[in-house]
Amino acid sequence: MNASENFLAIGSKMFAYYKGLADKAIATLGEEEIHWRANETSNSIAIIVHHMSGNMLSRFTDFLTTDGEKTWRDRDAEFTDTYASKEEMLAAWEKGWACLSATLEGLTAADMAAIVYIRNEGHTVLEALTRQVAHYAYHSGQIVYLAKMIRDKDWQSLSIARGQSTAYNQEKFDQEKDRRFFTDGKTASS
Repeated sequence: MNASENFLAIGSKMFAYYKGLADKAIATLGEEEIHWRANETSNSIAIIVHHMSGNMLSRFTDFLTTDGEKTWRDRDAEFTDTYASKEEMLAAWEKGWACLSATLEGLTAADMAAIVYIRNEGHTVLEALTRQVAHYAYHSGQIVYLAKMIRDKDWQSLSIARGQSTAYNQEKFDQEKDRRFFTDGKTASS
């Protein structure tokens, strides 16, 4: 596997990992809770989802052939809480991720050096994907943090729980050294 193929595989896993964290956090919340904001200038989970979905649709629709900031996108409107229900929010969330996934599935290693534009700024496909992984990780972390604040003492850790680091590390070090990606626990060769 060459470096471009490796990045496509890793990039896909990273997008899926951060989506999965946010999915788990959102699943813990009810209808009203997705709209909760810490204060007037903060975003709710519904607002963050609105923004992320709009960003994904803009960036990944006709990814290789049109600017990633589409003329039809209204970024400012993404920072309003317009979802009537959690179901409506989740439909928008899945639509954005489906657009991203379809684009990733269509990319090849040869595409990685191609130039794509975001607001007329040229990026290699590799750079554009790296930019978006970081952007979605940032917002997924916000979603998890907000859900944790809302759930408070009822929160169930999505990673290594407090006080469990030693046991977790021991389990990892009890395994043979092997090349594997941290999100799937399998060897890279399987």
